[in-house]
Amino acid sequence: MFNDIGALELVALVVLAVLIFGPDKLPKVIQDATRFIRKIREFSESAKQDIRSELGPEFKDFEFEDLNPKAFLRKQLNENEDLKELKDLRSSFDLKKEMNEVADAVNSKESGTSVPAAVNGSPGTPDLLKKREKLDQDERPPFDADAT
Repeated sequence: MFNDIGALELVALVVLAVLIFGPDKLPKVIQDATRFIRKIREFSESAKQDIRSELGPEFKDFEFEDLNPKAFLRKQLNENEDLKELKDLRSSFDLKKEMNEVADAVNSKESGTSVPAAVNGSPGTPDLLKKREKLDQDERPPFDADAT
């Protein structure tokens, strides 16, 4: 329950409890808290037993911890006989190698490829990326439906 509390944090909690409740009332507060926690645990265990009895004999080995997705997957993978195949598959997939291959492909494409003819402005094709400075004398400006 308190797996991630360090020693310094625990000492700070004890000092805080002594300051809040005082040394006279602290044992009574601790007894009340432990009694409350025991009652909650008993209530949850009885609720689990009631649910198990209502589910029937086919769910006799049902554990409520299996409802946690991580625990369920871990249990299924441990029971699986094809675990060796899964480990082989995991070891064959090297993310760094894949990322390096993609980066090399992108870098070589940027440095060593030619620009398409429509963008390059080869003879006979208009350069669609270059903006014209002036319109012809009787030419109307182009209509842009997105701009209006």
